[in-house]
Amino acid sequence: MSKEFAVKLIAPIAVSASILVAAFIMSSAPPAARADVPATPTTTQSLPVSGGVPSLAPMLKPVMPAVVNISVTGEMEVHNPLMDDPFFRRFFGDQGDGGQTQEREFQSVGSGVIVDAAKGYVITNNHVVKDAKEIKVRLNDDREFDAKLIGRDPGTDIAVLQIKADNLTALPLGDSDQLQVGDFVVAIGSPYNLRQTVTSGIVSALGRTGISDGIGDFIQTDASINPGNSGGALVNLKGQLVGLPSMIYSQSGGNVGIGFAIPVDLVKSIMGQLIEHGSVDRGHIGIVGGQELTPELAKALNLPSNHGALVGRVMPKSPAEKAGIKPGDLIIEANGKQIIDFGQLRSLVGLLRVGDKVDMKLYRDGKLKTVTVKVGKDDSTASSETMTKDTAPRLAGATFAPLDDDTANAAGVDSGVIVKDVKQNSPAARAGLQPDDIIVAVNKQPVESLGQFKKMVAGKGALLLQIRRGPGALFLVLQ
Repeated sequence: MSKEFAVKLIAPIAVSASILVAAFIMSSAPPAARADVPATPTTTQSLPVSGGVPSLAPMLKPVMPAVVNISVTGEMEVHNPLMDDPFFRRFFGDQGDGGQTQEREFQSVGSGVIVDAAKGYVITNNHVVKDAKEIKVRLNDDREFDAKLIGRDPGTDIAVLQIKADNLTALPLGDSDQLQVGDFVVAIGSPYNLRQTVTSGIVSALGRTGISDGIGDFIQTDASINPGNSGGALVNLKGQLVGLPSMIYSQSGGNVGIGFAIPVDLVKSIMGQLIEHGSVDRGHIGIVGGQELTPELAKALNLPSNHGALVGRVMPKSPAEKAGIKPGDLIIEANGKQIIDFGQLRSLVGLLRVGDKVDMKLYRDGKLKTVTVKVGKDDSTASSETMTKDTAPRLAGATFAPLDDDTANAAGVDSGVIVKDVKQNSPAARAGLQPDDIIVAVNKQPVESLGQFKKMVAGKGALLLQIRRGPGALFLVLQ
């Protein structure tokens, strides 16, 4: 990715201030489509006709009422850089904002799509409703309703809302697997809070991976997408939902003809789990530290292929280790699907449920092998955890989160948890923890996941924390 451009979240857009755009941070095989939201393939690409001339109006007329405007009110933590300076911390003490972070109210808007008229289900992006305290949905006919958050999945950036309303219009779900590069598509949403805005274009590319830390591949389109479009609809010429606009690739934060949408087939799978369970039980197999395969590396490892997922590290006692996968193996196929790179493998496995099996083909020392891996539970995708006096008294006041691949690679570590926040004058602060510290080991035992870390620090004995801080490393002893 060039330094001049970055992948941006396209929603929410602030109502009263600047656009909130930030770099976008990553079950089972898709369940059968719901009877009330049928999935049918896209085949027809001819434009409808209105008044004797080609026009999208006949297709859009029944579609537009299903696309809604979402307004969010909430609170988010804002870092106070002055409190990084010891002088200001001594000067202000516990007065004023009371620490390095403070809560600030925000208002933002985005888009959503009604997918079940009878039950009032609305899908949108997770980042549209993240940190929301109040969510309102405004329909095409200007009716407004309070929305209930049914569930959200940060890993795929999908959320499900529900409203109680009559006379709703649902958008039928298409089949994103039937899309082809060059197919015409239309984006509908609320860019810059301009409700019911329609833009058109084509599918520019399919299966885009590695553009975010999220799970899943993306549809790329040149249909104009801007802040506020997030969670809206990307539809085909049959008026079926084929994608959920989620990100843009931009220097300025506005449209440059490169937008990304979550495929509707992925939306169906995640939506079903969120409605049924409120969350996603994501699986893993224990392969971490994959890297790009270069021709030179392929030659050095005696690999007869220049594409695939190169295994960098296998977690101890993981499903991958039990299946016999080793560092240096090149995985070229999973469940019959060709694997181009590590990001594609990570997305495929991340959408499987615990207990599912993955049949893999891989090269090792120039020989083709076949293995079957049983998917285990992935604790690394758990949300952040704030320690309390009950859960971990010596770390109370600190918030920890899983370590994503980019941060791990930048720090030169294989696994661990990262400190997201430390409350002033808390036990964790007095112990010496700081935001962005990476804890790689507890009592000389490697930290592999957030769930494991919580168990390791829950006891009453002394804790020896091995920490990476910036370019250096240190140990902390907590009695």
